Amino acid sequence: MKNKFISKRYWKNNSTPMGQVDELAKNFDDVINLSLGDPDLITHNIIIDNAFKDARQGHTKYTDFRGDPELRCEIAKFYKEEYALDVHDKEIFVTTSGCLAMYLVLEAILDDGDEVILQAPYFTPYYQQVELARGIPVELSTYEEDDFQISFDKLEKLINERTKAIIINSPCNPTGNILSRQTLESIRDIAVKYDLIVISDDIYTSFSFNEPFIPIASIEGMKERTIIINSFSKNFTMTGWRIGNIIAPGYIINVIQQINENLVFTSPSISQRGAIHALRNRKEIQPEIIKEYKDRVFYAADRINRIPNMSVISPKGTFYLFVNIKKTGLSSIEASDAILKEAHVLTIPGIAFGDCGEGYLRLACTVGVEKLKEAFDRIEKMDIFKIKGEHHEQ
Repeated sequence: MKNKFISKRYWKNNSTPMGQVDELAKNFDDVINLSLGDPDLITHNIIIDNAFKDARQGHTKYTDFRGDPELRCEIAKFYKEEYALDVHDKEIFVTTSGCLAMYLVLEAILDDGDEVILQAPYFTPYYQQVELARGIPVELSTYEEDDFQISFDKLEKLINERTKAIIINSPCNPTGNILSRQTLESIRDIAVKYDLIVISDDIYTSFSFNEPFIPIASIEGMKERTIIINSFSKNFTMTGWRIGNIIAPGYIINVIQQINENLVFTSPSISQRGAIHALRNRKEIQPEIIKEYKDRVFYAADRINRIPNMSVISPKGTFYLFVNIKKTGLSSIEASDAILKEAHVLTIPGIAFGDCGEGYLRLACTVGVEKLKEAFDRIEKMDIFKIKGEHHEQ
């Protein structure tokens, strides 16, 4: 929108298919929402009850600028116990969400015109977050036929004298893919060779279904050149609490603190107390959550692979499925629109996650199996999913 009182940076319409589809959904009163990754489960009572008990005991003020010392201690203990990774207190910063964490990191490390390579398909905000920090986003496409693994050769060809960082996300939103140890070691080799820093978005670490999660910071030679972004939103169903953290070398944390003091000062004290109790009680809280979402994604994947002109690879992590709809002959926006209008099921077009996402839809299994069954019962009645079509290249 052009207006003299709006910065020219925002004159261009940057709305995404994600936002556009959400608006269309308001036209129907029986929509099954498989779009946004906001779980239907509420935060565990252990977290809620203890956080508000702490609030009544006075934890309602600003915390330390880097976060509640008790929370920083629990984060360090978590990485030691789960991944044998030594994290020092000076390397930890508590943030008001994982999204803000990514912006703070990019603002701290980028000079104007620096390039950031994005593992694509990517979490939609990455692209504009890089631009907000005056950087240039560069897509590194990954493909289903390669198990959505990052190619060493393709990555190396994107690097030039302006490349500053690589953003990876594993388990990945939207594909549900997990980067193998071999891939992580290849990324390490590239990062060392070209003196780059890796920003690892570790939002879905608890949802690694087939094998234990491997932090790239635990790969030899990577701790000093890795920035970890984490969040309590998905691992603990705490989306509304808006609490996350950054782990990075101390000199980067110092800059992040300076920036954050001019944005939100400190993260919400009550949310930080909730995060403390989440980590301390994770062995009791998480197994049921993980099992629920694993059951959902495997049920949904089985239903998808029974529907003509739809397919999806076997789930590996997260609660998302990246569904191949190329055989319909429709673009991802057209297919998502048709499913909404005919089946009243809300999905996200794959193009929202980068150019290589075209020909796919992202489904978030954030409703129970019964609702998923109803959604797929509706979808399989649609004409575009009844007859086998010819393969359509996007």
